[in-house]
Amino acid sequence: MTSPRVLCLGEILFDLIADQPGRSLEEVTSWTAYPGGAPANVATALVKLGTPAGFIGCVGKDAPGETLVELLHSIGVDTTGIQHHNTAPTREIYVLRSETGDRQFAGFGSRDTAEFADTHLQAAQLPVSLFANADFLVLGTLELAYPDTKAAIERALELAEQHYVKVLVDVNWRSMFWQDVEAARSIIQEFVKHIDFLKLAVEEAEWLFGTADPGVIAHRLGDLEGVLITDGDRGSAYCLGENEGKVAAFEVDTEDTTGAGDSFVAGFLHQLCQQGVHVLSDPDAAKKMVIYASAVGALTTLRAGAIAAQPSAAEVEAFLYLHQQQ
Repeated sequence: MTSPRVLCLGEILFDLIADQPGRSLEEVTSWTAYPGGAPANVATALVKLGTPAGFIGCVGKDAPGETLVELLHSIGVDTTGIQHHNTAPTREIYVLRSETGDRQFAGFGSRDTAEFADTHLQAAQLPVSLFANADFLVLGTLELAYPDTKAAIERALELAEQHYVKVLVDVNWRSMFWQDVEAARSIIQEFVKHIDFLKLAVEEAEWLFGTADPGVIAHRLGDLEGVLITDGDRGSAYCLGENEGKVAAFEVDTEDTTGAGDSFVAGFLHQLCQQGVHVLSDPDAAKKMVIYASAVGALTTLRAGAIAAQPSAAEVEAFLYLHQQQ
């Protein structure tokens, strides 16, 4: 297997998505399990686009954990960085859907957020050889909420620096993963000072920085090579190198928005791997990267589930060609 060019570290889980859109948690009568977890979603989306990727995380020694690892393996994601916890279960999260396909996270059933295997990733067991051959490391912020995974992230940042691996963080804010929401804000603000690329949703940008202007955020953080801000069907804004701009969202018949932001990240990184970071100095190339990322995200909303809905490179090219003709 080709060495992964992108490493995605963090949670892998099952999204239990409500079968009855528009109902409250108490009113839903059945759920369908879809594989998910933002870093895992990015890894699978990258492989489907043609960029070798690896996933690093921890699952339980249970049927859901086995199923998730087998799925990654079958898609072609490098799984050598996956750890297994003897007693903690693989995470499952309940997700409500609106009539228009938007989702709302509804907790973990009877379990506490800190009880799941993904909170126990061990820093000492991170596979150093993967970092030696990678170009990019993708991180979220959920792992900062737990001591073991916070230490693993700090170790991953050390390895990335040693091996000249660029770091992209998708904030992916979820308050239910944290015991102390106010403490979380300052932890995340400090964390993003040590990275190269930052992706946020508009609400996350406002919450962390008081602005949704990617240029202002990039300037404030100093050394960032790029800031990407997504706003669902209202499109996205970017500051890449010295180039700033906005990209309109593609109009599609959305069924489920789960994982669209992760696919956006994968689309952007796929283009970076293909073209190189140096092309971000070209305003046209930078904008085209964001348009490509938007197309990958849009296509992921056409079907239910995050990983199942992700497009191939050929599907993205056909979609972009079709839109150029309109």
